[in-house]
Amino acid sequence: MSIRFAIVDGHTLTRYGLRELAARHPDIEVVAECVSAADARRVIDAIQPDVVSVDVALPDGDGLQLARELRDRRADLGIVLLTSKGEDDVLFRALETGVSAFVTKTAPVEEVLAAIRHAAVAATSFTASGLAVAVARRHAVRERLALSPRETEVLRLLRDGLSIPAISATMFISQSTTKTYVARLYEKLGAANRAQALMTAVHHGLIQFEHREPSRLAPALGGLGAKPALPTLGRAVTVPAGETSVA
Repeated sequence: MSIRFAIVDGHTLTRYGLRELAARHPDIEVVAECVSAADARRVIDAIQPDVVSVDVALPDGDGLQLARELRDRRADLGIVLLTSKGEDDVLFRALETGVSAFVTKTAPVEEVLAAIRHAAVAATSFTASGLAVAVARRHAVRERLALSPRETEVLRLLRDGLSIPAISATMFISQSTTKTYVARLYEKLGAANRAQALMTAVHHGLIQFEHREPSRLAPALGGLGAKPALPTLGRAVTVPAGETSVA
């Protein structure tokens, strides 16, 4: 029985390439092609494919958001996320979103085929060729950015929009000590100001922004529109041979 495969991608050449790839392998049948998230929402529900590939950057929206919607609708749907760039943060967002596989568009054909076939039989298990290396890089960065309990507390208060005097009063320390902590934080995070420090801290998962206090978040963000760090989901993770699995 062939894998019923749907393609969601705004690029004509990508759709053509995936269609031609499937045509050469009898176990994969292309049953739908969508050029946008809007098309996908309508077509996927009607066609009910076994696996869908989703481009991260769709003409009318975020492919990761679409993937999250598809996962919420169908736990058994295999979802292969395709991206033009293999940044670590996109990979981890894919893992947290609930997709089955993460593949760059420059990956070998065999890797793309393996991702589709994996998604068909293990929709809730994540696979990505560079996962172990990305995890190692993240651990190395977090070790370099390791903060003391006091530094972490100062960082959280900066996130909440408190001024230097307010932080001093909250922590019962002098303003000069507070300034020392802040300066040390900026140095570790490679930041020149509060907004940069908070953006870097969120990017590396050192803090999270809480939506229940929007009025306090705006001044901390400095109008830069930072994205909140997503909670890590407890999911099974499949890693290619020679790499290490993480749950």
